[in-house]
Amino acid sequence: MQTQTILLCFSFSFSAAFYFHAGEREEKCIIEDIPSDTLITGTFKIQQWDIGRHDFLESAPGLGMFVTVTNNDEVLLSKLYGAQGTFYFTSHSSGEHIICLESNSTQFVSFGGSKLRIHLDIRVGEHDLDAVIVQAKDKVNEVAFTLRHLIEQIEQILKEQDYQRDREENFRITSEDTNRNVLWWAFAQILIFISVGIFQMKHLKDFFIAKKLV
Repeated sequence: MQTQTILLCFSFSFSAAFYFHAGEREEKCIIEDIPSDTLITGTFKIQQWDIGRHDFLESAPGLGMFVTVTNNDEVLLSKLYGAQGTFYFTSHSSGEHIICLESNSTQFVSFGGSKLRIHLDIRVGEHDLDAVIVQAKDKVNEVAFTLRHLIEQIEQILKEQDYQRDREENFRITSEDTNRNVLWWAFAQILIFISVGIFQMKHLKDFFIAKKLV
């Protein structure tokens, strides 16, 4: 039976590395709040529990990981990987992105319901520096590429500042609308109290006149 669990909710951060445990065919999800047009890099590794050793093995041969990324019902990534790997996706719009991982055992490899340990490293707005240096070593030197990497980080920081500024502006507008509504409601309450007071005074005056008390 497949189950889904929300593990963590992240606000924007440049890196988040952690591990969690999962059962066979159990889906685990995290929620990442990120700006638009941002590169996300995720690296994972599966360790299988060994009953005889009472410890997790360094590798899990034959097991795979199915990774799904969605944002507002839009599927940004849906792919099956091996026991360890790296996935990439770029956010199209700002907001919450749900990253789900589900172990995928085959009919030849089954761990009988025992648990897995899944290591996950999420990096926001960063490229894999070493991998790209290897691919581009014939075109640019390492210093030039490091500089480019730093420039990308600065651009990502500026993008995050713009994103946070937009969120603060939306929050300010919402707060002002709420305060305005509260002020009008208080003013309406005062008018109601004054109207009720005037009505009561008039009613008492008519009562006293009818009883010839005044």
